[in-house]
Amino acid sequence: MPVELSKRIKAIKPSPTLAITAKANALKAQGVDIIGFGAGEPDFDTPANIKQAAIGAINGGFTRYTAVGGTDALKDAIISKLNRDSVLSYRREQICVSCGAKHSLYNLFQVLCEEGDEVIIPVPYWVSYPDLVTLTGARPVILSTAEEDGFKVTPQNLEALITSKTKALVLNSPSNPTGCAYTDEELRALARVLIGTDIQIISDDIYEKLLYDGAHFCNLAMISETLKNQTIVVNGVSKAYAMTGWRIGYAAGNEEIISAMTKLQSQNTSNPTSIAQVAAQEALNGSQDEVYRMRDEFQNRRNYIVKALNAIDGVSCLLPAGAFYVFPNVSRLYGKSFNGKEVNSSAALTEFLLTEAKVAVVPGGEFGSDHHIRLSYATSMENIEKGVARIKEALGKLR
Repeated sequence: MPVELSKRIKAIKPSPTLAITAKANALKAQGVDIIGFGAGEPDFDTPANIKQAAIGAINGGFTRYTAVGGTDALKDAIISKLNRDSVLSYRREQICVSCGAKHSLYNLFQVLCEEGDEVIIPVPYWVSYPDLVTLTGARPVILSTAEEDGFKVTPQNLEALITSKTKALVLNSPSNPTGCAYTDEELRALARVLIGTDIQIISDDIYEKLLYDGAHFCNLAMISETLKNQTIVVNGVSKAYAMTGWRIGYAAGNEEIISAMTKLQSQNTSNPTSIAQVAAQEALNGSQDEVYRMRDEFQNRRNYIVKALNAIDGVSCLLPAGAFYVFPNVSRLYGKSFNGKEVNSSAALTEFLLTEAKVAVVPGGEFGSDHHIRLSYATSMENIEKGVARIKEALGKLR
């Protein structure tokens, strides 16, 4: 007899980015020479000082439960980081450390949203936002952005979607998948729409350290004290410090919301790993030299891949301001065919590239924009050069 699963789990889909990566890895294990542009994961090793801090924690016996929402020492490191980098002041009671930024977001949506609520999510969006909202019973409301505007939200478009049911706005800058990043001026324009509302702002700052060309980071909490009180800042150590497997993320904001997130966490995971917390503490408090080195290398890769993609007929790609993704527009290729099979969507093009070019990319439809595909340049320059050359050769076969 088949098992009847819950409606909420049937309403969501597996993470497509993780699925693409798993498929590429499975092909590699079979001996197929696959170049993967799927994973949102730095290819650098975790810096040595961070690893040594973790080893010290193990050797020192720091291997037991900690406080549910994180150790005081790590909370203090987060508080110092937010004050140092963003001039934002918080107390320990306003910080919750979780098992990755995705876990922080899950907890946050669960304590904020319920059936009948609406959460505004700009498109293109990180693939998990709509499903995380759907799991609460709330409704994701998709806010369209234009490529000619750099995929950024305009005040007019935001205001048009706000209703009495609007519970929250998600803003991810720099963005996955587009790499767009908001300037202070652009955020001040959005602030004029949001001030005076009771909308909670969820600021996903996970790519904060990966901004290029000397750009500086800003979020809505930094615009005004009023907006700071409406904003939950979500961040973590995965991307900037090459610590994806360590699973440490955090949220900072309204004490009542943070307390509720901690209560929920007490029933779903308890504390994040004690050893990873010590490593994260070192990441935030220690030297940032390796972060800057990785950022500079990502910028070099970005410059190369954007130029190379734009040199391919039928492909156009904006220069991202941050993160480590490019989001080229491939819609001019739709309607073409190879061996009698038509390419008419980002999913079809992705399948074609995997089969014909042995290159794994993620279809833009998974991010809400079927005209695009996403490539992560968090891989070696050798892989980027080889992979883009394969893409160009394969696309040249479409007729």
